[in-house]
Amino acid sequence: MIRTDLGGSDRAELERRLAELRGEHRDLDQAIEALLPSGNQVRIQRLKKRKLALRDHIAHLQAGLHPDIIA
Repeated sequence: MIRTDLGGSDRAELERRLAELRGEHRDLDQAIEALLPSGNQVRIQRLKKRKLALRDHIAHLQAGLHPDIIA
């Protein structure tokens, strides 16, 4: 469950973590691009799977920062 009552330090920590994950996501994108000419499909697929998992984790954390509020 995602907390919606984030304090200042919790929010800052969450934003810091999101920045780290986004950086890792960009790094994976670059690694995948670099591997494409090699044809190492197994390695490329593993990196793509990790990249998708990171994207899901980022979306989950973002939902904690900006929860949907139904009025």
